[in-house]
Amino acid sequence: MHHRIKQQFQGFLATPPLWQDSFMGLQQFELPKNNISLENPEIEIPSLANNFVLGKRMESFFQFCVQKNEQFKLLAANIQISKEQITIGELDFLLKDLFTNKIFHIEMIYKFYVYDPGFSSEMQAWIGPNRKDSLLQKVDKLKEKQFPLLFRSETEELLQSLEVNSDEVIQKTYFKANLFIPKSLRQKVFSKINPACIAGTWVHFNEFNSATYSNFEFFSPKKQDWPIAPKFGETWVSHSEILEEIRLHFQKKKSPLIWIKKPGSEFERLFVVWW
Repeated sequence: MHHRIKQQFQGFLATPPLWQDSFMGLQQFELPKNNISLENPEIEIPSLANNFVLGKRMESFFQFCVQKNEQFKLLAANIQISKEQITIGELDFLLKDLFTNKIFHIEMIYKFYVYDPGFSSEMQAWIGPNRKDSLLQKVDKLKEKQFPLLFRSETEELLQSLEVNSDEVIQKTYFKANLFIPKSLRQKVFSKINPACIAGTWVHFNEFNSATYSNFEFFSPKKQDWPIAPKFGETWVSHSEILEEIRLHFQKKKSPLIWIKKPGSEFERLFVVWW
């Protein structure tokens, strides 16, 4: 795929925040837009050369955006906090607003969730496509572990070196998400989250292995490329070929993201789940 990193970056920018303002006691950080472009990724974000995990790549993109924004100064990033030489946690970013002199601790999250209507509440239903995590688990981790880390005694030395008083730090998240729902719920109104985050649908294998999809073309992107717009897919394959790819993912209990190309240059995103 040509210009992959640039397309990943554009996908990152295009992904909406999961909520506006506040959500379950968490405040959303808003980074002012200033038409940022990424021209030479290898030079401008050298960490990407050794950074293959999707979440870490998104953190690198966020850091790049902060450094290109005249309103904010990056004080520290990806700070490991240790106790007796054992890492107890990490602070994603400490920023200073140069316009207001306020200090922010930002936890940056970029997620893909599917909506499982088998749960009793809307908030419980947003889970990872492999059922290994959930939105509520992430919220709990932020509130119970990641944000309290700022006030640990082990963090104090770092803050003092930056001339930062923990009591004056404002803690927020920069939480972007792509959400996938069952086709039967396309008309459902989701009151708790930003509806703009709904990026596609999900199906079980038996539903995908049907005549409904047999005449389309398909592409299964690597996880790094999940944020990219499907129109940039290459090497499109037939329904029978993508079924074989999906089976290989299922052997590892992985739910692949599939891009669908329909006649008339129409594209869709779809998770085929293994469970």
